[in-house]
Amino acid sequence: MPNKKIRVLIAKPGLDGHDRGAKVIARALRDAGMEVIYTGLRQTPEMIAEAALQEDVDVVGLSILSGAHNALVPQVINKLKANGQDNVFVFLGGIIPETDIPQLLEQGVRKVYGPGTSTVQVSEDICAAVAER
Repeated sequence: MPNKKIRVLIAKPGLDGHDRGAKVIARALRDAGMEVIYTGLRQTPEMIAEAALQEDVDVVGLSILSGAHNALVPQVINKLKANGQDNVFVFLGGIIPETDIPQLLEQGVRKVYGPGTSTVQVSEDICAAVAER
């Protein structure tokens, strides 16, 4: 049986209107052989969790530049859990202060990426996380 492609949902929660980084990551992951679904701008946590459920994804990648990560990320994780998606890995990219990262990791974020992170690193981390399952 052939290996199942990793399915990744890339989402922009909140009112942040800058999506260049999300699009770069989406394309890089697609080029790495993953199936990528990009939800577009201004998604609510409910919309993201519902899309993750409907698309049966392995990974949710959130991109936040607005500073609302401490409010939005826990909501997304809670909605995923409420849908029974405890096995979905959540990755976060954007402008995230170093002091906020430990709390985000404790809440269930797998990895946090800042500006300048290699797309190869993100792809490798996703592959490693899914392979652990």
